[in-house]
Amino acid sequence: MGEGLARLGSSSDECRRIGATVKTSLLAAYQALPPSLQSVAASARGLYLRRWRYSRRTDRDVEAILERDTWNAHQWRAWREERLAAVLDRAATRVPYYRDQWQARRRRGDRAAWDVLPNWPILEKAPLRQNAHAFVADDRRPRSMFHEHTSGTTGTPLDLWWSRETVLAWYALFEARWRRWYGVTRRDRWAIIGGQLVTPVSRTRPPFWVWNAALRQLYLSAYHVAPASVPQYLHAMQRYGVRYIFAYPSALYALARAADPALARSLGLVVMIANAEPVLAHQREVIEETFGCPLRETYGMSEIVTAASECASRQLHLWADAGVLEVIQGGEPVAPGSTGDLVGTGLVNMDMPLIRYRVGDRGAVAADDRCACGRGLPVLLAVEGRIDDVLYTRDGRAIGRMDPVFKSQSPILEAQIIQESLDAVRLVLVPGPGYSDADGGVLARRIRERLGDVVVVVERAASIPRTANGKLRAVVCAIPKDQRPSIDAGAGQG
Repeated sequence: MGEGLARLGSSSDECRRIGATVKTSLLAAYQALPPSLQSVAASARGLYLRRWRYSRRTDRDVEAILERDTWNAHQWRAWREERLAAVLDRAATRVPYYRDQWQARRRRGDRAAWDVLPNWPILEKAPLRQNAHAFVADDRRPRSMFHEHTSGTTGTPLDLWWSRETVLAWYALFEARWRRWYGVTRRDRWAIIGGQLVTPVSRTRPPFWVWNAALRQLYLSAYHVAPASVPQYLHAMQRYGVRYIFAYPSALYALARAADPALARSLGLVVMIANAEPVLAHQREVIEETFGCPLRETYGMSEIVTAASECASRQLHLWADAGVLEVIQGGEPVAPGSTGDLVGTGLVNMDMPLIRYRVGDRGAVAADDRCACGRGLPVLLAVEGRIDDVLYTRDGRAIGRMDPVFKSQSPILEAQIIQESLDAVRLVLVPGPGYSDADGGVLARRIRERLGDVVVVVERAASIPRTANGKLRAVVCAIPKDQRPSIDAGAGQG
């Protein structure tokens, strides 16, 4: 229905307004239902998603993916070169945005070959956001494809379309590397803490969740996790017999801080899979200790130009068959191990291909792919943070990792660092039991150790506001963009 309505609009903004109106109406109708009927509605939606995501071939595809995990560099190079060539040719000849771009280059006398990836310009989010339909291949009809709408962490919503082939391929990768690596499958009962408004935010009594029988999924609200409700969350997981949790690490940390360890461990969880936010060291320590099972970090995005998952050796492995990832600084590739902007070319979505797409994160890729786990996949050293979440020193250095400021013993429940100028930072924190002003002073000192001689204002709060999709931004750069030092001009990365 959303795709059909989108065709009525004369611009992406108009389409989005119409779609938002319909979505708001449907959400209001859903939330007006009693909890039992909400589960029926969620299960109906789950059945629809299951039909898109899985087929008789899924298990066979998963086995092929797991076999590729052990490939050597030569095998990966041959596979990726063939796949990349097909993606680039299709983009240049069948995708209106890229075809127009290459035709304009030819008219100017540019004879660069489109089968060479560096010959393509870097794609920013703005063109995709402004005219998403131009990125869909002309032999595909968006109304017959799966529509993925992302609200965007920093207020930059995107509309994406996936063919059935793309959906099946992506969820086979998901099944292999975000489940099978950890000893679970889609057939197990599981819980998820995500950004969907599965229950009204105003609700003060449980249930703060909905059961989706079609996907064997207990969807827990990210907006109701609080010390008073945590026992109810744990009892719900116990009642539904979930084997693993897929959740934002900030939500898992909030659960762990308020949970009775005996009850948490009695759930018998196999693994907790973190997504959408970086896993901070102090979060990992508390979560694993409370629940008595490993926490595994993942990295991915709706644009599916790259993805990664953590192995038992705590290395974050890039999915070499999901995309080609470049690390760019000042428009040029950086040496392995150095930090820069992450730029991805997707190898999964042949029908809405994104070529050299700047994903909005900064990070580094290891020079050596060897890992004790035995997999031949590249290693993503770290995702330093979104470009908008990099903080700056007075001398122009960019600081991307602030989690060492916080320790597992810190008497705070959650915190957010907000930089509003090169001279001032606000630390907004939710105090926990035993917190004192001295603890805030320690955290302020640690921030100054990393940013230099800046004013750090410590503010207490009852909670930290989440984004539209329920995520916690632990670090926010609020300096106007025209006043920020240029990372590309050569500033170092902390």
